[in-house]
Amino acid sequence: MGLMTAKEAAEKWNIAPRRVNELIREGRIKGVYKIGTAWVMPDDTQKPLDLRKERYKNKTKKNE
Repeated sequence: MGLMTAKEAAEKWNIAPRRVNELIREGRIKGVYKIGTAWVMPDDTQKPLDLRKERYKNKTKKNE
């Protein structure tokens, strides 16, 4: 099992490195820990769901 940094995760998930750091601080990415000054996680970690999309789906279902 390998490790990837927040920067590598950002490239893999096509999002900004700052967004990955925000997700880490919010506790939405599991298995993350800090080595020195860098956040690392297992390389098979999945991108968390975007809550905005989930809210939109729920909102449209209520309106139907």
